[in-house]
Amino acid sequence: MLRLSLDALQIVDAIDRRGSFSAAGKELHRVPSTISYTVAKLEDELGVQVFERNGPRVELTPAGRELLKEGRYLLHAAQDLEHRVRRVASGWETELVLGTDAMFAPLALAADIRAFYAVASQTRLRLAQETLSGTWEALLERRVDLLVGAPGDGPAGGGYVSQPMGRMDWVFAVAPGHPLAAVAGRLGRADLQRHRAIVTADTARRIAPRTVGLLLGQDTLTMPTLASKYGAQLAGLGFGFLPAPCARAAIAAGLLVEKQVEEPKPAETFYLAWRSGEGGAALDWWRQRMAQPGMFARLCHHLPGVPMTAPS
Repeated sequence: MLRLSLDALQIVDAIDRRGSFSAAGKELHRVPSTISYTVAKLEDELGVQVFERNGPRVELTPAGRELLKEGRYLLHAAQDLEHRVRRVASGWETELVLGTDAMFAPLALAADIRAFYAVASQTRLRLAQETLSGTWEALLERRVDLLVGAPGDGPAGGGYVSQPMGRMDWVFAVAPGHPLAAVAGRLGRADLQRHRAIVTADTARRIAPRTVGLLLGQDTLTMPTLASKYGAQLAGLGFGFLPAPCARAAIAAGLLVEKQVEEPKPAETFYLAWRSGEGGAALDWWRQRMAQPGMFARLCHHLPGVPMTAPS
């Protein structure tokens, strides 16, 4: 039989913080006799002394300190549970998982996260990142609830709703010391075949990964993120396309050289997406927030290499 109650723990907590039974009673709006009875009953049922009485002042015994140390975790958990139950009853999810492509820094959503917590502090928020087709796979496999900035069209078969957030241009660039930097004119397949391409790994596990722009037998260096791909190109380890915002900044600084190619990479659309037929107050809040004008531009201002002075 459970001998502890949340009410008794709350009383012990108040006594410890206030220093006396009477002060705890005032805080909890209980008469002193109720406080004394609850403590005596608790000590009797546990078979241990919880408080040392020194006149009006009381102090926790070692057993009492241990009880309160763990008991406060229970009090916080119970309070948290109460809030979550109320949120669920009012339509707020207990947890929402936002998925973004790994090219976008989570910090880009800092203002949105603060605004969300101001209205839904008891909904746990979790951010997850995948790359390329891996973003769509995470949505369909229910690892994320909302995709923010998913690249390219989603996979065939449906099961989701998507709306465009913005389009991104791509720039072919190499380091100034790379052999391709000195080649005159447009670069063709024969020029590229002799050198290493730097690509970002697609994190898709089950659906077909994307392999855009690679030539048959092309030597490649695969990096885990756009940030690492960007760094590898700055280091002259190979060539590749980069998002225009970060490429332009590096080109202006003399860190990269833009080259024209016979087969440029077309502009790509990025999407906001969620599973069909699903809703909830938190999901609705984020869908509306992420659909605001200028949201995609804000994501792009946090791409690797983009100056921090860019507007937010």
